[in-house]
Amino acid sequence: MIQERKRKRKRRGVSVEEQLSCCSLCQDILKDPVSTSCGHWFCRQCITSYWDQSAPSGDSSCPQCGKRSRTRPGLQTDSQTSTVQTESGLQEVLDEHKISLRRRCECVTEGTDEAGSETLLNRIYTELYITEGQSEDVNSEHEVRQLEAASKMETLHDTPIRCHDIFKVLPDQQKHIRVVLTNGVAGVGKTFSVQKFTLDWAEGSENQDVSLVILLSFRELNLIKDEQYSLLMLIHDFHPTLQKVTAEKLAVWKVLFIFDGLDESRLSLDFKNMKVVSDVTQKSSVNVLLTNLIEGKLLPSALVWITSRPAAANQIPPTCVDRVTEVRGFTDAQKEEYFRRRFSDEELSSRIISHIKTSRSLHIMCLIPVFCWITASILEHMLTTDQRGELPKTLTDMYSHFLLVQTKRKKHKYDEGHKTSPQELTKADRILLLKLGRLAFEHLEKRNIMFYQEDLKKCGLDVTKASVLSGVCTEIFKRESVIFQKTVYCFVHLSVQEFLAAVYMYHCYTNRKTKVLQEFLGKHYRYSSLDDFLKRAMKKSLRSENGRLDLLMRFFHGLSLESNQSLLGGLLGRTKNSPQIIQRAINNLKTMNSEDISPDRSINIFHCLMEMNDRSVHQEIQEFLKSENRSEKKLSEIHCSALAYMLQMSEEVLDELDLMKYNTSEEGKRRLIPAVRNCRKARLDGCGLSETHCEVVASALKSNPSHLRELNLSLNRLSDSAVEHLSAGLESPNCRLETLILVDCGLSETHCEVVASALKSNPSHLRKLDLTRNSLSVSAVKHLSAGLESPNCRLETLRLGNCSLSKISCDSLASALKSNPSSHLRELHLWGNKLQSKDMKLLSDLQESPDCRLETLRSVESWSQSVLVSL
Repeated sequence: MIQERKRKRKRRGVSVEEQLSCCSLCQDILKDPVSTSCGHWFCRQCITSYWDQSAPSGDSSCPQCGKRSRTRPGLQTDSQTSTVQTESGLQEVLDEHKISLRRRCECVTEGTDEAGSETLLNRIYTELYITEGQSEDVNSEHEVRQLEAASKMETLHDTPIRCHDIFKVLPDQQKHIRVVLTNGVAGVGKTFSVQKFTLDWAEGSENQDVSLVILLSFRELNLIKDEQYSLLMLIHDFHPTLQKVTAEKLAVWKVLFIFDGLDESRLSLDFKNMKVVSDVTQKSSVNVLLTNLIEGKLLPSALVWITSRPAAANQIPPTCVDRVTEVRGFTDAQKEEYFRRRFSDEELSSRIISHIKTSRSLHIMCLIPVFCWITASILEHMLTTDQRGELPKTLTDMYSHFLLVQTKRKKHKYDEGHKTSPQELTKADRILLLKLGRLAFEHLEKRNIMFYQEDLKKCGLDVTKASVLSGVCTEIFKRESVIFQKTVYCFVHLSVQEFLAAVYMYHCYTNRKTKVLQEFLGKHYRYSSLDDFLKRAMKKSLRSENGRLDLLMRFFHGLSLESNQSLLGGLLGRTKNSPQIIQRAINNLKTMNSEDISPDRSINIFHCLMEMNDRSVHQEIQEFLKSENRSEKKLSEIHCSALAYMLQMSEEVLDELDLMKYNTSEEGKRRLIPAVRNCRKARLDGCGLSETHCEVVASALKSNPSHLRELNLSLNRLSDSAVEHLSAGLESPNCRLETLILVDCGLSETHCEVVASALKSNPSHLRKLDLTRNSLSVSAVKHLSAGLESPNCRLETLRLGNCSLSKISCDSLASALKSNPSSHLRELHLWGNKLQSKDMKLLSDLQESPDCRLETLRSVESWSQSVLVSL
């Protein structure tokens, strides 16, 4: 099979000269190509003649950009090719490889694969915001939630990293950077960063200490996932220009492997049970080659760069990664720059920017460059044609218009002379879009975002034929040729896949395709009214892992509106949704029970209301925030979800979140918990916190920036797993918590071990810890003492009142303070423990020592006063 592929490649192969772009001097195909040190290519004879005439002495300017060139062609230096000296034959191979990479990366498409739509990467590339490390919890949230978090993320304290510098060690780092993992949500610019890095290396302007860059995508590697390869064969087959590169050269060169798109992988990367491969000529399965290369058992000198969407990044063990970076997309300023560069009409770009700012959802989504393109294509069409009506404000409106605009645009191109009404979809359009919707829906369940020919055939798709009929594929469904003359497909963005999946599911509902609906909702489902179907679907989404169905549900509720059904011209099927049915669906959302569900998931109920254009809850919460007598206003649970969202997305940091001050149910109070991410002081005492709620609190401690300074979790019986989440938050380098109150929480030995770990973390900002009314065993106190011994501990006040302490516990505390002369502890409260003077002798003696900083040691104190102080 491999030989057959090589024969096919040879048949379609052309000479290197025929593949090259034109020489900038003679405007002909490059002959005997050479590159200046600034990366521009010329025929050797042309550039030599030019320099002989202009500067016989040698050090000359590039005719293309005017930059001074260090040497003439042929007089190679380390900065031009690499620090590794190569013989002339292999240098020609590397030159050809750079030309090949340059041709592969210099032109890009933005949201389309249509011929003639390519743009020079260097012309449109805007430096993306890339940081070291990654946002906390990115692997456990839907990407839209991650974008919401990113829109609030502090950037002043982060250290941005240029994509060219991801292997460079920062001044305060000592460790060699060999493996880098770059995260980022779909469409945020990870592949563009890879292409920019590769292009600049191929042109000779960046990273010239690297001898060889091997660019591979997982969508290509999927094609050979069941075959046997050696690493050398893999290089030769995927980069034919490197056929002469030997195993010996790989061993001495500085080689960089770039694996783009781990989230698109269909390989099984097993780092626990992998077969060891250490020879680049040894054959094995592709997944085994990759795991050995990443772990450093195969070609240990090689650098490895992997890009991935966050949800798939955990396939790589953290122990294998030396640096994690995150591509965050566009800042607010870069969003505006994008639209102003795209449109020469300043008035048009200003109107588009102003409209985006009126919708929080649209403004957040524009962090993603691809969504900026989608938004620009829709609003440009609506603002420059005779189309009238309100501009889209919800995501469903936006994607409905996107579908219509692209179909109409293609119809005009492919079916000139055929007249249709402005909002009419032809039968061919509907058939194609529904097949794409089926593909989107079935693979959304499987979590696949890349598709191959066999996937399309199962859904009855003939993409070549379909594109001739309407051309809609080129803007909605991308087609990319990869190695071996095979093709891979994907939607231009994950959100487009989710929208078409919602369209297909709605079509199945209106056409009573019970089997499809039962696969989604369960075999016991029977056809029912739309409001009941929406309610069942919403309940499933609330329980979905990581909220992966959140956006699907927003779209599905938005599609129930007559305006969107009319816009899509019969694509959804004929429905008779009376105003009463729509109102019942809205009421179901407002009264939906979400007990045992993460309060973050519950916020999506509010988003679904907004997609249905019901803004009553939003308006009521705005009035509530303006009210002076908030405690008199009874809040429903949906009010609390809306309030939590609005508070955490507010530009103004809330001074205090006290759940007891809100007039609502116990479940309503728990729905307010996400607002803890945007407050300085949080009182969550006595509200029945579960592990899920503690995850939200932990994410607030980990967030960047973390505003929380005081946290009261008293009177909550916390499970071991709940406290472990809190510990992870306390140990986060972003955590700035100074006061932690855990009165009467039933803390166990395990809990105290976790709290002690937080005291040892570096840096630890905790200054006050209140563990009053927790029956602490001797072992539990020993764990706390170990935390006090740590030089990283900055605790100044420790309250252990009514904790069933014994003499042994007191001795343990005294020993810890004595062994840590740098201890910051000023106050130690031990009242209510039935301790005698002899039990506290070591602590009392220690207090008298001139080296001890302990100023207050209280063993007897009014119980009522202490409780009031603690709470």
